[in-house]
Amino acid sequence: MKSAVETLNPTRVRLSIEVPFEELKDSLDAAYKKINQQVTVKGFRKGKIPARVIDQRFGRGAVLEEAVNDALPKFYTEAVNEAEIDVLGQPEVDITELKDGETLNFTAEVDVRPSLEIPDYSGIEVEVDAVEVTDEDIEKSVEQLRERFASTSPVERAAEDGDVITIDLQAKVEGEVLEDGVAEGVSYTIGSGELLDGIDDAVKGLSAGEEATFTSELKGGSAAGKEAEVTVKVTQVAARELPELDDDFAQLASEFDTLEELKADSRKRLENMKQYDQATQAQERVLEKLLELVEVPVPEKLLEDEINTRKHNLEHHQLGQMGLDLAKYLEIQGKTEEEFETETREAAVKGIKTQFVLDELVKVEKLNVNQEELTEHLMRRAASSGMSPDQFAQAVVEGGQVPLLVGEVARGKALAVVVEAATVKDTNGEVIDLDDEDEVESAADVAAEATEADATEADETEKTEG
Repeated sequence: MKSAVETLNPTRVRLSIEVPFEELKDSLDAAYKKINQQVTVKGFRKGKIPARVIDQRFGRGAVLEEAVNDALPKFYTEAVNEAEIDVLGQPEVDITELKDGETLNFTAEVDVRPSLEIPDYSGIEVEVDAVEVTDEDIEKSVEQLRERFASTSPVERAAEDGDVITIDLQAKVEGEVLEDGVAEGVSYTIGSGELLDGIDDAVKGLSAGEEATFTSELKGGSAAGKEAEVTVKVTQVAARELPELDDDFAQLASEFDTLEELKADSRKRLENMKQYDQATQAQERVLEKLLELVEVPVPEKLLEDEINTRKHNLEHHQLGQMGLDLAKYLEIQGKTEEEFETETREAAVKGIKTQFVLDELVKVEKLNVNQEELTEHLMRRAASSGMSPDQFAQAVVEGGQVPLLVGEVARGKALAVVVEAATVKDTNGEVIDLDDEDEVESAADVAAEATEADATEADETEKTEG
């Protein structure tokens, strides 16, 4: 076999492949064997029909077609490996010449990963938010904990903001009660915003046994998105009672003996959260700067596939679970279809560029992923998906997505290398020295978020690599 490579543009090549006919022998033998198992000829046992009889009865052309279809992938792969090119997606194959007994010539056009030049990135400078935890932040955190330990007791008065009420609901659309529009004994905290729009105004001022009717757009169920007439009946009103903020509360709600110890722990936790957010912000901004430094051509076919994947995942996974369609989602977001298309394309371009650049850095910096790093990343991804580590690991293996996770960790390490070389200052002008371990963990998340169409799906550029 002979092959030659012609570069059509920075992201596409044409392979011209010439195969001597003798190299088709195995595929021809396989073609005759396959046809033998599929046809019957009077006077011959199944599977024992001579090749010349098959040629006479069914045509040599049918045999050659079967043999070529069998041989093309093998010779294409050999040509790709010989040329040492990094292909993306499936090739467009064109058989230019097929002479029985002489030669098979074909071309294969395919997208390839572009060759990138990574410049000196040590001069990157970014600014991030300073880590500042105020007394107000502490008070808010403790108050949220206090809310969790609130108790309720029935009261003989009209419902007020903050009360916990027990209600029965009935929803009608166009005068008909919905089959899934009736609920009894629902507990609801007035002002929480957890049920229907308009319910707070409807129930405030009602006592047990009283009811009101209001209109609201249904958020889920069989009539999601439709205007409904909703009747709400209050069956009980209960007042929430918050515990006193003292040492007894600290002992009730935590492992600490005093309220001051509880507040000190809240401060420490908030500082840790803000430091993690600061590291994530630094990585996102460093990544933006890095992408500005590198000229990255994007294969158009790969881009279109990525855009379609992002749209599919949004419509059929995320929105489907919320009972929304794309039109309703855009209405809620206050976006036009043109704005959505532009944003999706920009996100897809950024995702592909991010993967290309960070993958190149993995090679340049000779970064590897060990089993411990992969396991830690898998555990974190499992936690974010709501699955157990064992369930998530099984899904990853069965879906053939182990290389995807390895790639995420490797890209995270590559991004961490760039962040380490960059100058990161907070809004107070202080140089930030990010924690190495946290940096790698959050960098893997930043890289994954930028390059993936959806966390539950293999990234399209990963799926289509040859």
